[in-house]
Amino acid sequence: MFDIKWIRENPDSFDQALARRGFEASSAKLIALDDSRRSHITKLQDAQERRNAASKEIGKAKGSGDDARAQELIDEVAQIKAFIQSGEEEERRLVGDLEAAMAVIPNLPHDSVPTGKDENDNALLKTHGEKPTFQFNEAPKEHYELGEALGDMDFATAAKLSGSRFVVLKGQIARLERALGQFMIDLHTEEHGYTEVSPPLLVNDSPLFGTSQLPKFEEDLFKTTTGHYLIPTAEVPLTNLVAGEIVAEDSLPLRVTALTYCFRSEAGSAGRDTRGMLRQHQFQKCELVSVTTPETSLDELDRMLDCAEKVLQKLGLHYRVMTLCTGDMGFGARKTYDIEVWLPGQDAYREISSCSVCGDFQARRMNARFRPADSKQPVHVHTLNGSGIAVGRALIAVLENYQNGDGTVTVPDVLRPYMGGLEKIG
Repeated sequence: MFDIKWIRENPDSFDQALARRGFEASSAKLIALDDSRRSHITKLQDAQERRNAASKEIGKAKGSGDDARAQELIDEVAQIKAFIQSGEEEERRLVGDLEAAMAVIPNLPHDSVPTGKDENDNALLKTHGEKPTFQFNEAPKEHYELGEALGDMDFATAAKLSGSRFVVLKGQIARLERALGQFMIDLHTEEHGYTEVSPPLLVNDSPLFGTSQLPKFEEDLFKTTTGHYLIPTAEVPLTNLVAGEIVAEDSLPLRVTALTYCFRSEAGSAGRDTRGMLRQHQFQKCELVSVTTPETSLDELDRMLDCAEKVLQKLGLHYRVMTLCTGDMGFGARKTYDIEVWLPGQDAYREISSCSVCGDFQARRMNARFRPADSKQPVHVHTLNGSGIAVGRALIAVLENYQNGDGTVTVPDVLRPYMGGLEKIG
């Protein structure tokens, strides 16, 4: 979350940064909560000092034969003890109030992030490649039209099994999805230096708090009857690998990746992207997570973006990179780049990867630190996460960009070894 000491020293800067995100000024409220906490702690400390002093006076009173004074002091100590016990509970409440207030405040944006309200204010950073041209006259088809015509993309059966926003993939399209995920995880581990991790898909609430999905976004999560949550992204378990730890500086940067299923309730997205695979309750994603020092985190963001871009470049897909404005960034992000791939069936760019640096925002929630070589005092790490990339959306992009006039789909060269040498689907 935030360093309350820094907020006390920089209230205007804190409120101005929140205003850039469209969030109300909060420094005064937080400082008032902290004042209550500090005042109460002072009372407890004073009471503890008086109890210690009174305890010593009891011995002196008894030694001098002043039993009445000794009993008076004993009664005073008992009253102080009761006050301290109830006061410790009050202290926990006051600390909880402060933490709860900070837990729903978004991360502060980096100075380089453009100020804006929504996606219309995002800034174009760069583009790569060209939009494809097709050797047929009719308009390019959308992925679900291609998949259903091939008989390997079945939404009706998925709805029977699970309801809306699910799909059954079969045959060559199922194999293509598997090929894409395998290609991504191989690329990031063999060429980009990430360590592959196979994490749990069920987590407790603590990791979700650490990566800031809880408490604010609980409605977006699937919760089981055992109190576990299905992960909305592998960012959750991967980032929390360092939760509560003090890692050695020479172990940083820590770079890990995982190819997992992700689960999202898509709360608030009713009516959006209801056709096809763009917005599903269950999907695969290759996640990238880095843990770094504060001095290197922005450079690490550029590196992570480059790793995600390489996936699309090797697939031969046209895309653009957007720097998200303050109003479009995720809750825990300090700066974010979105990669938007071109989908000819939709005649539009759609997000396929999001790479963010969170600064120490998540690290403070997780209590994740490192010990600098030249200091005895631990420092919070910086965390980053990114899609490297969303497998389902990559499948959509390949189907739409590599479609042929006869309804077949050409398999990109880089995927053919994963497809047993198959050159076309259909």
